[in-house]
Amino acid sequence: MTTDFPASSRRTEILAGVSTFLATMYIIVVNPAILSQAGLPFSGVLTATVLLSFFCSLMMGLYARNPIVVAPGMGLNAFFTFTAVKGMGVQPEVALGAVFWAGILFLLLSVLNVRSTIVRLIPLPLRYAVSAGIGLFITLIGFENARFIVANPATLVGIARLTDPIVLTFVFGLLLTAILVVRDVPGGIIIGIVLTTLAAWPIGRYWGNASAVTMGQKTLVNFQGIWAAPDFSLLGRLDLVGSLSWSLWPVIFAFAFTDLFDSLSTFVGVAEAGGLQDENGQPRHLNRSLLTDAVATTLAGVFGTSPGTAYIESAVGIAQGGRTGLTAVVAGCCFLPFLFLSPLLSVIPAIATAPALVLVGAFMMKPVTRIDWGRLDDALPAFLALVLIPFSYSITQGLIWGFLSWTVIKLVIGKRQEVPIGLLVVDAFCILALFAER
Repeated sequence: MTTDFPASSRRTEILAGVSTFLATMYIIVVNPAILSQAGLPFSGVLTATVLLSFFCSLMMGLYARNPIVVAPGMGLNAFFTFTAVKGMGVQPEVALGAVFWAGILFLLLSVLNVRSTIVRLIPLPLRYAVSAGIGLFITLIGFENARFIVANPATLVGIARLTDPIVLTFVFGLLLTAILVVRDVPGGIIIGIVLTTLAAWPIGRYWGNASAVTMGQKTLVNFQGIWAAPDFSLLGRLDLVGSLSWSLWPVIFAFAFTDLFDSLSTFVGVAEAGGLQDENGQPRHLNRSLLTDAVATTLAGVFGTSPGTAYIESAVGIAQGGRTGLTAVVAGCCFLPFLFLSPLLSVIPAIATAPALVLVGAFMMKPVTRIDWGRLDDALPAFLALVLIPFSYSITQGLIWGFLSWTVIKLVIGKRQEVPIGLLVVDAFCILALFAER
């Protein structure tokens, strides 16, 4: 295995790695905030989150050679806490064991090339739609983090009052970052994040930190110190035997299938948007990337956190120009100091990275122009995949319904040749995933 990277693009890759880290670092605080509600110690989950993000992002960069960050997945941590532990009464240590066995199942699927086979079965219109749908999803996350889009009991969602200092700070950061990007300023996204952070002091007066934004709260800017010792209490605390009971198999399959489709759709969408394909038009270094994702889920159970997965926010670094594994290596290394410096995360608010997320959504819309909208049997499944990703707040749901609608429509109108046997098998997995998430 070689680890050399093109020298001519090294500066761009480093900037891209820092950009990706700034867009994903919220997980260091948000993941412990969610899993601590399952009875796991906040500090222990924080340490596990940093370790997993560091090691698996390095593996993605050095082994799979892709500019994609790996970290504990949002949604998967909510399933761990609210469905497995609180809903089913599973002990946290047993749930960690279920995460481990889900990772082992992943590894088997990866070694047998089942996952890469599924990727190759995704019709091109669905690939284009998933990329654009992920872009809309990232944009929605950015608007939500900035509290620009808020809940509205009358219309489900609405726009916040522009008199809110947080919203004003976000609008300033969005316009500033957009100008920097349009003018092709090197490191424009990072500059936008830094300047928005600085503007949050005099303009915003206060902001929500990563966990507070997730909880919909507003908190004053405050420093919680600089240094905090790592907590390794969750390392190896998983219950491997108890998690193999028959009653836990639905939980293992839920982790496995949800992570399966989440990672597949992320790889496909990011590859389409960033041009990260091989000579056959498939996502670059797919088998190694999927194996890395499987290792992340397995290690998550060992470290003491919810399953790890590829992050859609990696598109921020790709938009900055990241194209090689060096981007993931740099982003992964940025996680490591926060084993000791986690309180410093309060310095950069979520509204500082929100403009980057919104703009990345625009960058990822280009593949949608490659869909033949005049051919409705292709366009309608693609449309469902595109809109359901942001509307359901789930990449998995968009891909699943894209698959199922494609199959049903093609079979009913007599285009059986466009539904290979392998796709029918994938449809069966989709149906299993739908029930597993319940």
